[in-house]
Amino acid sequence: MLKFSGQFLAVLLIFPGLAHAFEPFQVLPESPPIPHDNPQSDAKIALGKMLFFDRRLSVNGSLSCNSCHDLTRGGADFRSVSIGATGIAGRRSAPTLWNVAYQTVLYWDGRAASLEQALASHFTDETVMAMPSKQAVVTAIKRVAGYEDYFARSFNGQVVSYENINRALASFIRSLKTPNSAFDKYLAGNKQALSSSARRGFTTFVDSGCASCHFWVNLSGPVPGLAFEMGEGFYELFPNYPGTADESRYHLADDLGRYMITDEATDRRMWRVPVLRNIALTAPYFHNGSVATMEDAIRVMARTQLNKDFNDKQVADIAAFLQTLTGKFPDLIIPRVP
Repeated sequence: MLKFSGQFLAVLLIFPGLAHAFEPFQVLPESPPIPHDNPQSDAKIALGKMLFFDRRLSVNGSLSCNSCHDLTRGGADFRSVSIGATGIAGRRSAPTLWNVAYQTVLYWDGRAASLEQALASHFTDETVMAMPSKQAVVTAIKRVAGYEDYFARSFNGQVVSYENINRALASFIRSLKTPNSAFDKYLAGNKQALSSSARRGFTTFVDSGCASCHFWVNLSGPVPGLAFEMGEGFYELFPNYPGTADESRYHLADDLGRYMITDEATDRRMWRVPVLRNIALTAPYFHNGSVATMEDAIRVMARTQLNKDFNDKQVADIAAFLQTLTGKFPDLIIPRVP
């Protein structure tokens, strides 16, 4: 799995031809990348939606995927860290699933190269669904007679399997898109889509260095198919300037991030750059959910990543810009599960 850091944008600026080919900020594409071995279909998306809201995928029927990734709000659960089906707390904050299909790697530490791979580990994780085995997941769904027909319809007559459960869920998650944010409209040419405060905030965001990591479609680095492919992670050191009061107050360096996966010294405190689309709806912030408000998160990022202190006006302007990243949410009808 390749890894890249926020210096990537600097390379684009050094080589203008490359920068022209890859505009630093882009509207949300109509569709995320779709893997060849799991093509989208209406039937599969509908099945995945049912599974997403079905609590029988957890060991005691207490959680559904939507419990920690609430699609009726911002796609997260508003806790610092999520609580699993048996009451065990997770280590990190649950990220939003809206627009997540445009990411090249999944999880804060980038340990999953695809949605299918990320989902496969959720069901047997004691901090999530806590199922005793993959077979237990399959058995739970097979017990529901109505699901057999949905799986056969979605997978050309195939029966319920662990792989197909993950494929259906991944297909549904790939349909979770929030286009047409005010910022998208601004990028498309409507310069009045942003308020004067938001335009000032965008300028400060770029000029101060925030955009060296937060750029392109999700403002979280390259999307699959441009400079990166699925499985190639875009990471940044956090905190970048160690020893600040923020680091101690919010325990920002207690978790060593990607190092826990790779055991490589260069990966200590390296994190996949998080998505900024809909960021105004996904508090609390950072990998440990330690910062409650967006304004405080902006101040912390300035000090720990840029070694800067933004004044109140700069913070307010950047917050106004970040609020323009909230997209148009589709009408969501909670499905009736079999």
